[in-house]
Amino acid sequence: MRILIAEDDIDLNKIMVKKLGAEGYAVDSCFDGKTALDYLETAQYDAAVLDIMMPEMDGLQTVRELRRKNNLTPVIFLTARDTVADKVQGLDMGANDYLVKPFSFDELTARLRAMTRTSVKNATNQYAIADLTLDTETHRVCRGGKEIKLTAREFALLEYLLRNKGKVLSRQKIEDNIWNFDYDGGTNVVDVYITYLRKKIDDGYDSRLIHTVRGVGYLLKENV
Repeated sequence: MRILIAEDDIDLNKIMVKKLGAEGYAVDSCFDGKTALDYLETAQYDAAVLDIMMPEMDGLQTVRELRRKNNLTPVIFLTARDTVADKVQGLDMGANDYLVKPFSFDELTARLRAMTRTSVKNATNQYAIADLTLDTETHRVCRGGKEIKLTAREFALLEYLLRNKGKVLSRQKIEDNIWNFDYDGGTNVVDVYITYLRKKIDDGYDSRLIHTVRGVGYLLKENV
């Protein structure tokens, strides 16, 4: 998933970026609400984690403006305010969830997974097609009962394909979801990682799951 972090505490911001990046997320970050709104209007994110008390524009104003523009990106508020009234205000403004500081990083990632399940209408943390399964909580991938070891980037790519199985995804859409704004790689990075992934989940199996749609992009589907 591609995540935006907006938190004006520099140390906390860096920690969240580092930890989410290690989990395989593509992460962009900023330190104020106005910049966060610019990011959210420029790129498509699976979720945003916003501090409420930020300079330029606070988290409440950011979400209110986001929703006014019909942007439905799921949002988790981070705040030291823990009263019921504060939580109600945040949720009524358009946030999807609310996490009080100090918080557990495990809880943050669990809440991100829960929001993703809701957005793609998946009841569990497990995604599957044919005999291939992926669990976003345990980071375990299996095909035909055999566990497959993937790098963080390969896992993120497979997760994105699975969450959009049956849909043709352009190289640009894949790159935008898997890599953040800081990425400065080659133009064929998506093709390279698709090749890596095919070797691990398709080679040696009777049916291929990753298909090329010439001139368009890639499609994950079961051969019938």
